[in-house]
Order: sequence, then structure tokens, then C-alpha cells
Amino acid sequence: MTVQILQATEPRADAAEWWRGAVIYQVYPRSFADTNGDGIGDLKGIADHLDHIASLGVDAVWISPFFTSPMKDFGYDVADYCDVDPIFGTLADFDALLAKAHRLGLRIIIDLVFSHTSDQHPWFAESRRSRDNPKADWFVWADAKADGSPPSNWQSVFGGPAWTWDARRGQYFMHNFLPEQPQLNVHNPDVQDALLDAAKFWLDRGVDGFRFDAINFSMHDPKLTDNPPLPRGGKRTRPFDFQDKINNQSQPEIVDFLKRIRALTDSYGGRFSVAEVGGDHAEREMQAFTAGDDRLNSAYGFLYLYAPALKGAMVAAANDIWDGRQGQGWPSWTFSNHDAPRAISRWAEGRDPEALARMAMLLLMCLRGNVFIYYGEELGLPQGEVPFDRLVDPEAIANWPQTLGRDGARTPMPWQADRPFAGFSSVEPWLPLDARHVPLSVDRQESDPNAMLHVTRRLVELRKQHPALSRGEMRMLDADGDVVAFERRLGAERLMCVFNLGHAEASWTAPEGWRLVESVNLQAGSAGVLPPLAGLVLAGDPG
Repeated sequence: MTVQILQATEPRADAAEWWRGAVIYQVYPRSFADTNGDGIGDLKGIADHLDHIASLGVDAVWISPFFTSPMKDFGYDVADYCDVDPIFGTLADFDALLAKAHRLGLRIIIDLVFSHTSDQHPWFAESRRSRDNPKADWFVWADAKADGSPPSNWQSVFGGPAWTWDARRGQYFMHNFLPEQPQLNVHNPDVQDALLDAAKFWLDRGVDGFRFDAINFSMHDPKLTDNPPLPRGGKRTRPFDFQDKINNQSQPEIVDFLKRIRALTDSYGGRFSVAEVGGDHAEREMQAFTAGDDRLNSAYGFLYLYAPALKGAMVAAANDIWDGRQGQGWPSWTFSNHDAPRAISRWAEGRDPEALARMAMLLLMCLRGNVFIYYGEELGLPQGEVPFDRLVDPEAIANWPQTLGRDGARTPMPWQADRPFAGFSSVEPWLPLDARHVPLSVDRQESDPNAMLHVTRRLVELRKQHPALSRGEMRMLDADGDVVAFERRLGAERLMCVFNLGHAEASWTAPEGWRLVESVNLQAGSAGVLPPLAGLVLAGDPG
């Protein structure tokens, strides 16, 4: 296939804030490209397709976990922070990937899971042997209540109590997720030191930053205080949904640990750190984790990721929260990722998914903050269909059919339409390839100048060419109905971004003196109206 290659430049170590306003591409390695014929994507597969990623014009690549793991939660249960799982390759493969990315002008961000490990990690194997070994206090252990029940009412994300009995120690151990993911005691300074050593291992290899998975889960209330119930209302599919999770996570001491992380990354120069923060208090925690100059560089939550519909009120709410006030951190936004159904399927509501994909990509490129593109989003992939007998996600299996889980967002990347399994692998992939994805393959879109792939390249370039979009302030404008409008401004540059998020055309006329810079789904001769899913960017006089 033909791929447009952008001019390659070595990342500059002194560009300390390269990440501010950056466009970052997320790769879920199991599903990107398989080179060894086992049906699972690997590091060589990512390296082989870095030219495609570079052609998008993005600044960096975030790679989800590829560390040694028994794969109970597909890599988010880490058994060795400093090695590559054999299904993904070797450390040498990673080094080769990193070197190639840097030659192409791409930075590499990796996922670190600092709230828990796998139960196969040597740290846990030692910790569970006795109550008095050197790592006895590296995980969260507690005695049973007098009646033998768990030490608190805390519930796990994946269903059931957040405690599992261990006969070796005669105690319960805590796990916010699967029982195979025991909770680290990050209050312990020795644990913090060991985690920082793991980060240093990768920094020394040359990685450009970290995304910290579920970092607000990294500390618990040492008193093991029960969580209070949440008020009635809302969808509840798990016991976890009934509680206000203020004691098993979200402790104020997390901030001091983040300061240690920031001091380490800053000592290397030009490194980036971003927190993943979900839950009922995400906005408050995102602010706390990024405030000032001594915490993480950025944070992202799930405002858009779990939204069942795209509404202007969400854009306004996000801008109210991240308003650029003194001392505030810097946000990051993503519409799709490995934990949420793809946005195209959540937001289409019966409308043309290709038109929605174009409009959503333009909106993403216009938001204030860093933005993440999830693999396949540049192709406009809808959520993959995965039948029940092919589900592998433990959350999906436990809660089916009330929730469809995460598998549909993790199906294989389609590279070549006429190859077996769309060029992802030579054998049946670990998750089925959705037949609807095959016509959207990279090679088909490369040959169609109007395809979503080319639109994505154009819109990423738009953001790079206009500093007001990547780093400027953002101010919401008055608009009627389903139209959302805001202004981006930096120095002398002033841009107006307008979107019709509705199902019907809306009346709208550009103010005098503004000229069209970019548009999607805008029909010729449609002055005075915005078609549904239309989006446009205009430039105006900064006076």
C-alpha cells in the first residue's frame, strides 16, 4: 500500500513542553498487527506500521501494556515491569521500535500500572508467604472480621468484594479489579521506590513519557473505613456501582507520590506524564493530580468516553472545568479507547457513521488540551461485533448482556482488504475481525482521496498549523439548539469553531469578516444553514 511519509526529525530532548497541545495515537498492541502468526499483535507489528502512524502527522504514540503478564486482564496485570511478554516480543524488539519511532519524529509513551500487580509478580509471591517477610507490607493485607467476613465493604470494579482470602497468611488481600490483581500498598515508601525504579528503567531506554493507569486507585484508607452508599438512581450493573468510592481509592497522599514521579521525569528533560482518572470524583482528582508545576503534566477522564450521546453541554462543561485559571494543569481528551465502546457507534444514533467520524475528528482537533486518537479512529471504525462465545474480557463475560464490555473496541486493525483477516494476521485473530471493518481497511482508504484516512491527516495538520487550536485559550459562544460554538485564541490568531451535533439542519450564519479555514460535511450553497453533523473552522480579525 502507498503511505504518505512526513519529513522525519529526531525528537528534540530540549523541547520540554512538546506535549502541550499534542496529538497522540493510542496503539492497543494485541490488536494492531501480528507478525509471528499467533493471532496476537506484537511489537514488531507496531514497528512495521510506524510509517502509517507517522503519516497521520501525530506527535507521539501511546502503547498499552506489553509487559510480562499472565494476561488475566490482557496486560494490565503486570508480572514484571521491566520486561516484555513473549507474546509481544523482546526488549530488543522494543528498542528497535523506539529507535524507528524517533527516526520518524514520533515520541513513545508507555503505560505504567502503579496501583496493582499480577498475583504472579515475584513481589506478591514473597508478600503472601508470611506476615514478617521483607515484602509483607508491599500489598494491602488485613485480618478477617470476627465472623470471618472481609475487612470492609469495598467492592471491586469487575464485580464482587474487593477482598480475597489467602490461606498462606490467614488474611484477606485487597484488589480493586480482579483477584489476580492484588493491590499494591503504595503508602509504603519502599513500594514507591520500586515503582520509580521501574519508571527509571524505561526512561533510561529512551521512552518519552508515561500514561499512568487508574492512578487514583493507587492508595487506600489505611483504616479500612467502609464506603458510604451512593444515592439511588443511575444504571447499576455491579455492586461497585452502589458505593461512593472514597475509601478504597482517591486518597490525598497520592499527590505526594505524583510529585516524586514528576521529579523523576523532569530530571530526564522533555518527558510527558498523563494520569488516567475515572470515577465519580474524576474532575476533582484530575485537577489535584496536575495542579502547579510539580505534579503530572496532564490527566484525562471519561467525560466523552462513556457518554452515550455527543452534546454541546459536554463541551461547555469540559471547558468550565479546564478554564485555564492560575495554577491549573493541562487536560487531555479522547473520544475512544480500549475501555469504552467506539465513539462512532455510541454517537451515531442512526446517522451516517462516516459523516459522524469526520465531524468528531474535527471537534477533537479543536479542543483545548492534548488529544488522543485511538487506533482505527482514523479509519472511522465502528464498534466491532463480538459474539458471546468469542468474548474474552472478564468484565464483559461477568456482566453480559447488560454491558457489552471492552472487546468490541479491541478488534483487529484492518490493513489490507484482500488479505486473510484484512492483513492483521495469517491466522484467526484473538478477537474476530468485524466484516464491516474490511472495506474500511488502510489500503482501500489510501486509494480514495475522500476517505476518512485522508480527512484525518488533513485535520491533524490543521491543528498543527494553527497554534490557537493546539495551545490557545477557549471561550464558549452563544448558539441555539444543537449547535455548539467556541472561539480559540492565541496571540493575534483568532478562530471560531462551529458544529451541528443534531439530526436536523440548523440556522446559522457566519459573522461578517470571518473566512472559512476548514469544514466537514458542509454542502455547497448552504449559506445560512448548517447540515446535521457539519463542522467548520473560521478565522477572524483579532481586533
